[in-house]
Amino acid sequence: MSSQKSARVVIVTGTSQGIGQAIAQTFLSNGDIVIGCAFSALERAPNAQKMLAEYPERYFYFSVDVTKTESIKQFVIDAEKLFGRIDVVVSNAGKNVFKGIDCEESDWAHNFDLNLRSHWYLAKCARPALQKSKGTILVITSNHAFSTMPGCAPYNISKRALLSLVQSLTIEWGPEIRTVGIAPGFIDTDGNQVWFDSHADGKAARDKTIRKHPVGRIGRAEEVGDLCLFLSSDKAGFIAGTTIVMDGGRSAIMQDEDDA
Repeated sequence: MSSQKSARVVIVTGTSQGIGQAIAQTFLSNGDIVIGCAFSALERAPNAQKMLAEYPERYFYFSVDVTKTESIKQFVIDAEKLFGRIDVVVSNAGKNVFKGIDCEESDWAHNFDLNLRSHWYLAKCARPALQKSKGTILVITSNHAFSTMPGCAPYNISKRALLSLVQSLTIEWGPEIRTVGIAPGFIDTDGNQVWFDSHADGKAARDKTIRKHPVGRIGRAEEVGDLCLFLSSDKAGFIAGTTIVMDGGRSAIMQDEDDA
């Protein structure tokens, strides 16, 4: 574990649950300082409370609505004030907006504010600090950016756009700032368990999903955290401007057997 003096300052959005929580936990376990945020107030974020209790000097939590640009701007200002630097930004916050291509204009606008604009604006606000530290931006997108299913618009459209955001951040802000995207597939989170449980037979729904993955399982949130830790390290210094898919081989399948 790193010492406090060598600890990096890492911003992670969406740390109240799921993938964001696991990413924060991974960096904390590595000895880094994590400044996290999520929409929920702290009193309604028990996972954040647990990390604050476990890492009282290295984990900090803010309630932030990332659909509001002023909230993002203030969050970055507050985060930098804590330690005078920012070394890594993991732009993770988002949610499934599965309304279909015939969605209402309000659904479309909310999706793009949350799942696209927030990533761009967070990077924009953190740029001065990251230039000083020669830092890294990691953008969490989705395997829906590459192929999707009926009813998953407009979510998949914004996730596809993040691939281009990663490219543009890389070519316009490099070499001072290195940017990489990560596209997780089906990750075993509480949210996905709720989806399984919504079926008449939750276990059957889970088993069917598992069979669609060549590796024989669905992903673990901590695996996303481990990839973030590697990509933010000097060992990954030649990886930039690309988005890495981690979906257990799901996207390699041309057609599901039960769809044939």
